[in-house]
Parts: sequence; C-alpha cells; structure tokens
Amino acid sequence: MKYLVAFGRFWYDFIVGDSMALAIGGAGALALAAALVHSQASALAEIALPAIVVGTLVISLRPAK
Repeated sequence: MKYLVAFGRFWYDFIVGDSMALAIGGAGALALAAALVHSQASALAEIALPAIVVGTLVISLRPAK
C-alpha cells in the first residue's frame, strides 16, 4: 500500500509542482481541444488552444495576495 501512496504523491508533485493553475489550465486546454476536434471544429481548436495556454500562463504569473 505504501508503494501506491508513493506513486500517487510522485505524480501529484510531477504534474502539479508549484502551480495548481498551470496543472488545471493545461488539463482543461487539452480536454477542450480534444472535444473541439471530436466535434469537427478543429479550426476553432487551433485558435482556442494557444489562447487558453497564454491565458493560463498570465494567471499563473500574477503576484500572490
């Protein structure tokens, strides 16, 4: 059981790291792009994916309050 817990902690630290916003934004961007491509709107995905990535980066670089 301790190996399973250590495995989960590794992946959490690897994916989330220092910024939860980047982890959520990256996963959300990939999910949205996959949904758009699946719905035959791949041209919109080409525009939306970079915009979401830049927006997530801007949010993650804001100074903490």
